[in-house]
This record gives sequence, structure tokens and C-alpha cells, in this order.
Amino acid sequence: MSIGRTRAVSLLGLDGALVEVEADMGQGLPAFMIIGLPDTSLGEARDRVRAAATNSGCALPTRKLTVNLSPASLPKQGSSFDLAIAVAALAAADLVSADSVARVVHLGELGLDGRLRPVDGVLPAVLAARRAGAVTVMVPSDNADEASLVPDIRVVAVAGLRDAAIWHGAELEPEPVDVIVRPRPPAGPGSDDGRRPDLADVVGNSDAVQALIVAAAGGHHLLMVGPPGAGKTMLASRLPGILPDLDLDAALEVGSVRSLAGRPVVGGLDHRPPFESPHHTCSAASLIGGGSAVIRPGAASRATRGVLFLDEAPEFSRSVLDCLRQPLESGEAVVHRSRAVARFPARFQLVAAANPCPCGQYGTRDGDCECSPHQRRRYLAKLSGPLVDRIDLQLRVARISSAVFRLSEQVERTTTADARRLVEEARARAAGRLAETPWRLNSEVPGTWLRDRGNRLPVGVSLPADRALETGALTMRGYDRVLRVSWTLADLDGADRPERSHVLGALGLRRSV
Repeated sequence: MSIGRTRAVSLLGLDGALVEVEADMGQGLPAFMIIGLPDTSLGEARDRVRAAATNSGCALPTRKLTVNLSPASLPKQGSSFDLAIAVAALAAADLVSADSVARVVHLGELGLDGRLRPVDGVLPAVLAARRAGAVTVMVPSDNADEASLVPDIRVVAVAGLRDAAIWHGAELEPEPVDVIVRPRPPAGPGSDDGRRPDLADVVGNSDAVQALIVAAAGGHHLLMVGPPGAGKTMLASRLPGILPDLDLDAALEVGSVRSLAGRPVVGGLDHRPPFESPHHTCSAASLIGGGSAVIRPGAASRATRGVLFLDEAPEFSRSVLDCLRQPLESGEAVVHRSRAVARFPARFQLVAAANPCPCGQYGTRDGDCECSPHQRRRYLAKLSGPLVDRIDLQLRVARISSAVFRLSEQVERTTTADARRLVEEARARAAGRLAETPWRLNSEVPGTWLRDRGNRLPVGVSLPADRALETGALTMRGYDRVLRVSWTLADLDGADRPERSHVLGALGLRRSV
């Protein structure tokens, strides 16, 4: 009787745990059993492993084979355990070195011909293996570049089970194998000529451009209300361009979410903030995350460290929109299932765009709105009060006139490069002020810290916000968000502390809708 041991990684959200894979080659009728709380796709590994081993020239003995996945109480899902099960079984059959197998973490799905198929979530899995102290990880060849993005861990790329067995000491001759490569995602808009949307393309709407810069500088959420053609979508699509580059930790987090969502990380880490714009017919699971067999991140998590844009926000289901209330507060999307709880990062900037009424013409100069007051209230009421209360900047965007259009051609417009420089300088001031705290952006600072005795604004400065709170125009949450925007406006102006004009400006940006 012989036992082979190796390790794999079980992912639940972005959290990964090392799983010990034990294979016992015992006496009894020929059988292949997998125990340790596997899901359906993992249970089907029995047939894949036997066929792959036979077609790779290292067939398993026709004996009773029991594979245990430990800890048994941890749910395990997906086909990425195939390679670990196969090499543990080969070690139990004395076909490869048991010591070599035990020192390596294995990830990969087996085909019936023995080739290795790339799997999703390799980047977070390798990160979890490194945090757990692993030194070497073996992955399919197509996942090698993605796994190599994790520092301080050795990555071994193999094209099939035969190559893996040879690496672990099997006495086999190498054979050429066609590497399985999954299709690459199509290039995004504007990638043909390398041109990104520039803020200088926005004609008029100087107040909206300034609000966009404020949102980027402090990491604030933004709601834009205006008729069709006012430029709401154009403004939102230019927000990622004025955000600073991501640091290494943030880029790894964004890359991990993309990898888990089935979007391979190609050509190295992307240090630009992501931009997600789900359709208004999306479900709560597609927005927040979910799934039956494998829990996948939703659009809110894929937008982490970047922008989540909800175009035509009132057209979304109200129950779907209200799912964003908890991530907006905590920066985390939590998906509950009967046997597990998956957590995904959701530190995004929300940008929502809405028409003023169902026909979109209410409030325009020459438009003829046929919507009744009840229809208008009912339309915007799909954005619930608790959700809107969590949005820092609420802006009304108007269509530009021909006079404004002609005038804008004669003045110099703010470019993306200029706006990003302002944002980076403001964020640097905020980071310096918050150096002794766990926060780096004004939007992350809790209200208790802002209202603390050492950071509280003088009564004469905060008086406009105090009066709005007293009259009920602001909730306590809204009051704290006005203070946060006030600090951002002060950072943009280069001031050490907000002045009364900054508080008035923050209050105006919040109450313009």
C-alpha cells in the first residue's frame, strides 16, 4: 500500500486555501473514489485522470484508488484539481517521485489525451499559494505568463501530464505536444489606433468637467441627471483616463478579479483603472457576483479600483440597484450560499446617469415633455433614497446651445493629461495628510474621524452644512459626505484645511439635482 501527497488551491472568492491531495493505492476491487466535499465537476475528475494517464504513457494500476481532499470541511469546486489528483495518484503508484510531488502546488485541468487545459483564477490561486508558504507551483503552459506575475515563487509550466510526470522523475521520453491555448478576448474600443477618449473632446459643460475632476481626486461617487444628448456617457467614459495609475498591489487585485472572471491577464499587469458598464437588463448576480457551480465576480467587483458606470440607471431593476448599497459602504461584495460565503473586492467609483423623466425632455429649453408629475417622480424613484444618499456628487447636466458651442471652440479646453495632473497632486496632498491612518482617499475617511475634535472644522466654516443637517436637507451620512468633498476641494485648491467656500461648493455639488 502506498500513499502519494501533493497540494492544490481551493478558491472561494479571491480567498484561496491550500488543499492537501492524498491518493491511496489500496487492495480491493478496482475503483476510483474522490472524497472531501468535491462538487460535480471535481467528482468527474475520475474519468479524466484515468484516461489522461493512459494516453500519456503512465497508466494507473487497476486497483482501488482513493483520493482525499483535505480539509474535508472546505468546499472544493472546479476542474483545476485534475493535475494534483493525477500526480498524487502517480506517486501512490510509484511512477513518479513522491518527495518531488509533495513539494509542488499543482493547478490545471486535464483533457482525455493528457494535455493540460488553462483554468480561470490562476493569479489569485498562485497568490494564495505564495501567502501559504509554497515555493513552487506547476501550471498549464497557457497560464504560465499569468502565474509569473506573482513575485517570489517558482512557476513550472507543462503542456501535459506526461511532461509533468517527467519533471517529477518518471522514466519516460518527452513527446511533442500541441499546447492548448484559450481564445483571447477581443480588443476594446479605441484600441485599433491606441487612442483613448480625451477630456478635451467634451464641449461646454465646464461644471460637469470640474465635478468629474473632483470625483477623481477624492474617489467620490457621481450621479448625472440630464436629457439625452447632454454628454453624460461621454463624461463617464473619460473618468478612468484622469485617474492615476494603479500601484502593484492594486494591479494584482484587479488582475486577480479579471482572472477569476475568465478574462486572462495577457501581456503583464494592467496598471490602468478598469471601466465596467453593465446593461440595464443585468441581474443582481451579474452585477454583484454569484453562480451555481462556481461563484464568479460581478461587474461591481470587476470595476474595483476603477469606475462602474450605470447608464440609464432608472431602467435598472430597483432590487438590482439596491444590491449596491452594501458594497458602496464597505468596498466589498459578499455572496452567500448554503455552504459557503464568497467575498470579492468592490472598491469602485459609481457613476450613474439618468434622464429627468421617461421621455427625457423635462427641463429642456425646446423640448416638449408629455410626462405627468407622477410619472416623473415614479421614474426617478427607482433610484431609492438610501442609494442616492450614498452618492457624493449629484449633478444636473444640460444640453449645450449653439452659442456655447461656438464659444467653446475659441477657448482652451481641459485635457485628460491636465486633469490627471490635478488629480494626482490632490491625491498626493490627501495621502500626505492621511499618512498616519489606514486611508489614502478622502472618500475612504469615516465620518467619526472627520468630526473628531482634532479634525473638526470651525463652526463658521461648517455652518452651511450644519444648517442643512438641522433643516433635514441632509442626513447624517450626507453630512459626512459633504465634509469629505470639502476636503477634496481644499486639496484641489492647495489649501491646508477646507474653508467656508469649499463647504458651500461641496453642498452645491450634492444638492444640484
